Amino acid sequence: MTHLDELEAHSIYVFRESYREFKDLVMLWSIGKDSTVLLWLARKAFFGHVPMPLMHVDTHYKVPAMITYRNQIAMDWKLNLITGENTKALNNKQTFPDGNIDRLGCCKNLKSEALKHTLSGEWERKKINHNTGQFDVDENRAPYNGVIVGVRADEEGSRSKERCFSPRDKDNDWNVDDQPPELWKHYNTDFAPGTHLRIHPLLDWTELDIWEYIEREQIPIIDLYFDKGTGKRYRSLGCFPCTTPVESTAKNVKDIVMELKSGKFANIAERSGRAQDKEGRGGLEVLRRDGYM
Repeated sequence: MTHLDELEAHSIYVFRESYREFKDLVMLWSIGKDSTVLLWLARKAFFGHVPMPLMHVDTHYKVPAMITYRNQIAMDWKLNLITGENTKALNNKQTFPDGNIDRLGCCKNLKSEALKHTLSGEWERKKINHNTGQFDVDENRAPYNGVIVGVRADEEGSRSKERCFSPRDKDNDWNVDDQPPELWKHYNTDFAPGTHLRIHPLLDWTELDIWEYIEREQIPIIDLYFDKGTGKRYRSLGCFPCTTPVESTAKNVKDIVMELKSGKFANIAERSGRAQDKEGRGGLEVLRRDGYM
């Protein structure tokens, strides 16, 4: 087996174990490269079918092309796609840069709080209608207690503290200092009632692994990752007020793989273009302790 074969097999194993062990599963789809690889692996794990719903937390500040891509893939692959949002924060302009709030506060409102309350079923969900391509109110308000996420340990410091099966409390809060050991890929799947669980099939993948896998599998990826003649492209996707592209002339997946292998970004963090990561001391970890992705 090649390195990518081993990574793929392990991720598929985690998917199948999760589906066997846990009820009320949902998978987060942020539309970026990692979560789209996660979606591809889910289809492989279940022979072309994704048996759990996909959830996208809609901040209303995504690049419009991301939403177009999301809806098209959901229609083409007949995905059970649901969305959630913090309607109150959006209506009251409790956002950056529209309101008197910083980037971290905006992330907390539009991402952490929206995710937490949409998962619990407290807030309205919408579901794509495959006949019309529009989103209708989803009548299912049952809570999702197991969440499959495309987190990679190498992407950012707080993510390296995750476990493959990472427990949270009933409020989605993450106690970084109280994580179960996972030695030799032996996983604990027996948790106390009321535990909220985050599951990370991509934890051992690297940025290069992701792009080499996209190249090998010919996964349809959003073209915001490619240079379109400006000498810039996105390396990490987020909300447009807080995300800037990097200097790069990579125009396709092969170019990105070559660029990463050349060491061009060896000393530049993958999320260097995400402004909210730079606000406050350990800002992203603080957000993630409170339920952020």
